[in-house]
Amino acid sequence: MRRSAAALVACVLLALTACAPTAGEEGTAPRTLGPPSAGAPAAGAVDTPALRRLKQQADIAACPRTDPSAGALTDGLPAVSLPCLGGGRPVALAGLRGTPMVVNFWASWCTSCREELPYFAQLDEDARDRVLVIGVDFADPDPAAALELAADTGITYPQLADPESESRIPLQLIGLPQTVFVDAEGHVTGIERRSVASYAELVGLVDEHLGVSL
Repeated sequence: MRRSAAALVACVLLALTACAPTAGEEGTAPRTLGPPSAGAPAAGAVDTPALRRLKQQADIAACPRTDPSAGALTDGLPAVSLPCLGGGRPVALAGLRGTPMVVNFWASWCTSCREELPYFAQLDEDARDRVLVIGVDFADPDPAAALELAADTGITYPQLADPESESRIPLQLIGLPQTVFVDAEGHVTGIERRSVASYAELVGLVDEHLGVSL
């Protein structure tokens, strides 16, 4: 009986291990979706006078205009409207079309996010006329820290916020960071559920998923 129980436990552990996210060849596996003891802020908390000042100081671009009535594509971004981090117009994810996009989900507490953010800043600088880079501060209990991190790492591309984790289920967010690649017609062409280890790797992913060579 004991041997049978032990075998059952071993099988369960093996199954769980097989389902756990693993590292890519170059990047690392994503962290969990939030710090263990932190709760996400209320939706209104991502737009306050203090946060607006931090956004202005970080020189973060305004959030893109979208059509709030745009229907979601079967293989596109979900019909979710997210607020702009630090104030600005809300963004209908399903309405983000017209330009190939790289949408990076991150948070201020995520160490791997901190390490890869400069690569996305470089991508924005090098490919701004061909690729739209967008950040999403996901379920972050400290949006002020997120804006301060943006300033520290030099990211100035548009930043959304998802304080209520609305994009978690439709985009199957299993950890942070996570990057979604979307073509100009709004179709999701690739999802990387891990961090990128270098700028060269990120450039390669843009070429692979969007067909844009830098």
